[in-house]
Amino acid sequence: MSEKKTVRFIISRQDTPDSAPYQEEFELDYRPNMNVISALMEIRRNPVNAKGEATTPIAWDMNCLEEVCGACSMVINGRPRQSCSALIDQLEQPVRLEPMRTFPIIRDLQVDRSRMFDSLKRVKAWIPIDGTYDLGPGPRMPEKKRQWAYELSKCMTCGVCLEACPNVNSKSNFIGPQSLSQVRLFNAHPTGELNKGERLETIMGDGGLANCGNSQNCVQSCPKGIPLTTSIAALNRDTTFQSFKNFFGSDQV
Repeated sequence: MSEKKTVRFIISRQDTPDSAPYQEEFELDYRPNMNVISALMEIRRNPVNAKGEATTPIAWDMNCLEEVCGACSMVINGRPRQSCSALIDQLEQPVRLEPMRTFPIIRDLQVDRSRMFDSLKRVKAWIPIDGTYDLGPGPRMPEKKRQWAYELSKCMTCGVCLEACPNVNSKSNFIGPQSLSQVRLFNAHPTGELNKGERLETIMGDGGLANCGNSQNCVQSCPKGIPLTTSIAALNRDTTFQSFKNFFGSDQV
């Protein structure tokens, strides 16, 4: 009889936000089409490590399981990515799972991504429409503009680009490429453009565009292939124009 095929995992664990991290190994029977999420679910159903010792279930975030929600981001074999789309057949063994260190750790592979959501609030990444009455259909966006804006709208706030960016860390208040790209998206919207100057002023301040080191790690790691560095380049141009407007006191849009 042929030897049963197994999959080894080395998972970085942390019981509380303040406790010391440690590693724990697990071994599972191989199944075709297995991904990292299904493996974690298997460990949760039967939390026994590779030594045969009973342990606590692994904590991690997930939601859609279709690479849409962005919740299941973690570092897999040294690379930040979505665990739902990480197929075991395409991963080197042992499979090493770690939390994204850019964000505060809650427990095990679960992190607090509030930093990213707070940045979106800071740049006002939304279309400010009063919903108390019907405003009608609103202005149309040209098709050519809509096509590239749609690419920016694919962002699922997964945090992978922030994890890959060397300028986003605990000693920096850089808002990161994700929020910058959303500034470009909402400034391109016919209604969102009304707050364009306000958004540009925000990213011209501390922790904004000037903190980008142009490493281009973000665009290489984005699971949706969003042109993040193109957005950053476009915002560099827009903030330059905004600076001239501020200096000369222009009230032109």
